[in-house]
Order: sequence, then structure tokens, then C-alpha cells
Amino acid sequence: MNFKTKSILVLATAALLGTTAMAQTAAPASTVSFNVGVVSDYRFRSVAQTSFKPALQGGVDFSHTSGFYAGAWGSNVSWIKDYVGATDGTLEIDLYGGFKGEITSGLNFDVGVITYQYPNNTADRVLVNANTTEVYGALTFGIVTVKYSHSTGNFIANPNSSGSAYLEAAAAFDLGNGFSLTPHVGRQTIPNQGGNGDYTDFSLTLGKDFGNGLSASLAAYTTDAKDVFYKVGTFDNLGKNAVTVGVKYTF
Repeated sequence: MNFKTKSILVLATAALLGTTAMAQTAAPASTVSFNVGVVSDYRFRSVAQTSFKPALQGGVDFSHTSGFYAGAWGSNVSWIKDYVGATDGTLEIDLYGGFKGEITSGLNFDVGVITYQYPNNTADRVLVNANTTEVYGALTFGIVTVKYSHSTGNFIANPNSSGSAYLEAAAAFDLGNGFSLTPHVGRQTIPNQGGNGDYTDFSLTLGKDFGNGLSASLAAYTTDAKDVFYKVGTFDNLGKNAVTVGVKYTF
């Protein structure tokens, strides 16, 4: 999400061009973009998805001026194979769609649905199907966004976990020269797990937009995830503190 504001110079220049020039350069009603990237450690809600190893990621996004959007995104993962013991389960594919718009000046909304799919990891391969669907809603005022996500069925291979929820808040600060700083806090709850799956997470991300679709990030993560739930065998706690780096190209 880009919170950069137009400068007075840009606005004045646009006004001088007149309505004819503006019509000639009007944005299309819909756009499609693609992205590909790599990250040193894929974190979902601050929990490691690749057992602290790198991930290759990519996606496609469609957006319409009406506010409708849809997309697909994929990444390699290893948590199912490493922690559940499935012989496969190295891919995550997310499909999502929603609608966003402005409620009033400075206040925007975003509602939608997302499904996290893990091919070949159906219930006969793992104890509980890892595939998860969530509905979500978000409000953004200025640089601050608050979002709530709610699972419609079992959450990420946890039995009897329908109704799992994640409440999060973030602020995106424009530091100038293409740099941004985003502090984030979230709270994950998973019902019927004795409270062991619940945790709070914090992250701080420094981003750099190099222009022409190229961007990079440096992020620090910490959680209070419990060993009894997020640590299996000889593996480290998936929510342990970490610093990650990533590079992404959008075109």
C-alpha cells in the first residue's frame, strides 16, 4: 500500500495541462500487474513458513476503478513437510478478491476473502486439511490501517479451529527518497487449542522503492509464540525472533 502524497508542484503542473491533456492521459478502467520476488525467510504473521530458509514468490493482481480487485500469489513453503511429516507440501497458493473504496475524506475501507491453498495436502495426507479461507475487513485513516481477518473453517491444519481470528494494526511512514518505515502489531487467536496457539507479534519493516518496479525490504520480527505449539521435535520455534531481507520486482 502506497501512502505517498502528491507534492504541490505535481498538482500545480497537472492543473496547467488542462482537461484535454488530462483526458489524453486518463488511467485505464482496469489494470493487471505481475510481481516476482525473493525473501530470506518467509514470515506469515511473523511465523516462519520456510523453516527459516529463503523463499521464491510471485503473483498477479487485477484492479478496477470501481474498487474491485482480485489476485493470485504463490510461494514455496516447508512447514507442512518439516513439521507435519507429509512427503510433499512445498507450495502455497493464495487466491483473493475484494472491494475497496473511500468512506469519507481520508477514511478508506477494504473488504474481501482470501483462501490459502496447499496443493496435495488434503485430509488424507495430514491430520487436518491445511487449506484455509478467511474473510477480512480493513479501515485506513491517513497512514494507519487496522484489519480483522476471520477464518470460515479450520485454520492452517489445526483441528476444530473454525473462527480463528487475526487483528492487526500498522502505520506506514514515508521517510522520503523512496524509503518507508512500517511498524506493525498483530494478535492471532486459534480456538479450542487450550490457548497454546494464541500469540502476539510485532514487526518493523524498512522499505526502499528504487523506481521502475524494483523495491527492497529489511524487516525485524518478534512474537510470544509458545514452544508447546510452535516448536516440534528438533526444529526451532517458528515464531522466534528474526531479521529478513527481500527484493521484489513489479511489472
